[in-house]
Amino acid sequence: MNVRRRLIPTAAVTALGLAALTACSADAANTGDIGNTDRFDVVTSFYPMQFLAEQIGGGHVNVTTLTQPGQEPHDLEISARQTAQLQEADAIVYLKNLQPTVDEAVAQSEVATKVDAAGLTSLREHGTEAGGHADEHAEEHSEDDGHGHEEGGLDPHVWLDPVKYAEIAEGVGKAFEKADPDHAADYRKNTAALVKKLGALDTEFADGLRNTDSKVFITTHSAFGYLAERYGLTEEAISGLDPQSEPSAARVKELDGIAEADKVTTVFYETLVSDKTAKTIARDANLRTDVLDPIEGITDKSRGDDYIQVMQANLKALQTALGAK
Repeated sequence: MNVRRRLIPTAAVTALGLAALTACSADAANTGDIGNTDRFDVVTSFYPMQFLAEQIGGGHVNVTTLTQPGQEPHDLEISARQTAQLQEADAIVYLKNLQPTVDEAVAQSEVATKVDAAGLTSLREHGTEAGGHADEHAEEHSEDDGHGHEEGGLDPHVWLDPVKYAEIAEGVGKAFEKADPDHAADYRKNTAALVKKLGALDTEFADGLRNTDSKVFITTHSAFGYLAERYGLTEEAISGLDPQSEPSAARVKELDGIAEADKVTTVFYETLVSDKTAKTIARDANLRTDVLDPIEGITDKSRGDDYIQVMQANLKALQTALGAK
């Protein structure tokens, strides 16, 4: 393998060797056989891309993912072995600016079919308009947090809007049709079925959140801007787009005032990040806590077995918190 394809910024040979030694156990869980099957081999960056590939590809595809269940996708570091395996794929499905090491690996890969989900729909900035003051807080951590997905201020969490996710599904389906024309009819049929499911999910959210006591919800990090925008809600994030950042004292005080003014009942946290900050803020403001899952991975803690089920669980959690009628 060409050592220059290693995804450590320094690209040093010594760093490559260390990464290969430390990543073996993770690779076994993350990536299966690629290039050695009689199916269309697809590598995906993390769960939302995996779900699309599996639903659209059906029995014609062999889908593997770079982010193992339970791993926070923003923190993914790709190993030397995974980088080499990418070269054997027939297609790569990823979301640019969410996982910097994946972006680098894809850019260096010679795989012909590279599907960037971010290029299949429109991205927006969230915080100032749909999330209150989240952008102000995000700026405090934007310089040195190491999370490339904040580049340009665009929010990458498009899969949490069923309408935008359906747009991405249609683009992935067309890419599969072109890359594997022998099974194009099945890919087209499967894509249409998935888009229909996502349309039904959109209707569930629109109907379920139309009449509520409050339109404001508090989350640990700003992942739900597209969902909030779609259904006329306002997300107030404890952190910005970086799920690991800590809130300032001023932000905590501000959230207390928002909770009182906007009839907020619940502080939401997510399954793959510590709930400590959410519980502290909730306790100080006499609020409840609950899970609102950004669906970056499915684990035994997830409230459902797949994207659709977890989104439906998210809807129920929002309805309870917002006082849906």
